[in-house]
Order: sequence, then structure tokens, then C-alpha cells
Amino acid sequence: MFDKRKRWFINIILLLAVAAFVSIVVIPFGSVFQQRRTDQAASTVNAAPENDLEAQARGYELVLEREPDNQTALQGLLQTQIQLGNLEGAIPPLEKLAELNPEQTEYQVLLAQARQQSGDTDGAAQVYRDVLSSSPGDMNALQGLVALLVQEGRPQAAVGLLQETLQTADDTNLVQPDSIDVAAVELLLGQVYVETGQDEDALALYDEAIANYPDDFRPVLSKALVLQSQGETEAQQLFSQAAELAPAEYKDEINRLATESDEAVTVSPDASPEDSDAVATDDEAAAPATPAPAE
Repeated sequence: MFDKRKRWFINIILLLAVAAFVSIVVIPFGSVFQQRRTDQAASTVNAAPENDLEAQARGYELVLEREPDNQTALQGLLQTQIQLGNLEGAIPPLEKLAELNPEQTEYQVLLAQARQQSGDTDGAAQVYRDVLSSSPGDMNALQGLVALLVQEGRPQAAVGLLQETLQTADDTNLVQPDSIDVAAVELLLGQVYVETGQDEDALALYDEAIANYPDDFRPVLSKALVLQSQGETEAQQLFSQAAELAPAEYKDEINRLATESDEAVTVSPDASPEDSDAVATDDEAAAPATPAPAE
């Protein structure tokens, strides 16, 4: 079966070239809080820094009692709750920030992630759908809802969502030019096929994308990874082709993937083919970031 870590790499690489829709790096809340628990279990906890964070959180809460719309305090409280590993405590400031900044969908996506990790999958799905109702091409929300549906054992619902997005893409892009990255949505659909064992459907979709977007390395790389998992020798030729098409900052990573199948790899979700420092190993993963206060 296709290695889960390699599937994750394909999943993330689908979001390349969508930086126009993303202003922050959205790190799944689960990884943040899991790392917090791991750190606590692996070493002796130093109580002083944690007490400092709790004091900071209380200070932000006092400010918010007087100024409930103070976004600097809301972001400070959110960041300290994340550092404390307090998922429940992170949700209220996220809700308020999302309310105050409806145009910044990153807050809503983070809120959906937080609700999902807290077990409120219905609430998470509703937030994702709210984002997509006004911004159907928001790739963070689209990927989040698709992943949630697959996780719940509803892959056909995920397929239907993506197919509907593709069917309306032309009309949507006429009203809001370039608001839906058709290639990225198609590749995300291919990922759902891969996740559910429908490799042939995925390969057919990748072939179509390669024909439609001959200068885009993403479908070539995605096809190469699927064929590599199947032991097909054609994969090596496709890795070479993807490396030739890719921006310079991705070439070494693609070449490494062509020869190494077991090492976990992540790609910054807001990366674009023009960005640098987008590909990193797990040990180099960046800390979570929160959006800048609205001016």
C-alpha cells in the first residue's frame, strides 16, 4: 500500500502555486498539540516558562475584558494558548478573530482545524463550508473539508465536492478571475483517488492534467510518486521530467524523492513555484504562525 508519508507529500504538493490565496502558513492544530504533549513526556517540565505563559494569557484576558475587540490581545492570547497546548483555550480567540476579520479566511480555517481536533467535526465542517460558500477556490478550506470527509469514511462526498467545484470553476472565474486554481483542484481530486486506492483513476486524471498544463511540474510529480509506489520503472523518467519543469528550489528535493521512498517530507502549504525554502524535512518544519493584526 502507498506509504502514508508519501501520500501526505502528494497531498501537500497539490497546494503549490496557491500563495495568492494564502497569507499565513496554516499548521494543523493536531501537530501543534501533539508536539506539546510529546515534549512534556520526553523531558522534565520546567514550570517557570509555563507559569510565565499562563501569566501572559491572564494578562491578555484582562485586556479583553475591557477591550473585547482588541486584536493584538486576541492574537497574543491565541499564541500563548497554542504554546501551552490548550486547544479549548485557543478556540474563543479564534472565533472572535474570525468574526472581526471575515475577509481573512485563514482565521476561519484555523478555527475549523481547532474544532476538528477538539472532536467537533460537524462544527469544523460547517466552518469550512461557510468559507467555501463565499470563496469556493479557497484551497486551505477545500483541502481541509476534503480531508475531513475522507477521515470520516465519506470519500464519495469528497469526490462530489471537488467535481462540483470543477464544474462551476469557469463561471466562478468569470465573475472572480483566477479565484479557483483548476489545476490544484484537479490534483486534489487525484489525491482523493490515491487515498482510497483508486490509483488508475488518479493516473488518468494526472495524464489529463499533464496534457492540459504541460509546464506544470505538479501533475508529473504526482504521477511519478504513484508509479513509484507501484514499482513501475516509468516513474524515474517522470521524476526527471518533473525536476526539469520545477523551479530551482524544488529540483534537489524531487531528485531525492526519485531515489528515497521512506523519508517523510513536507512542503509549506502556502508555497508557490516562485517561493524558496518551501520544501523541508519533518525536523525542519516551521512553528505555527498567526495572521498579522488587521490595520
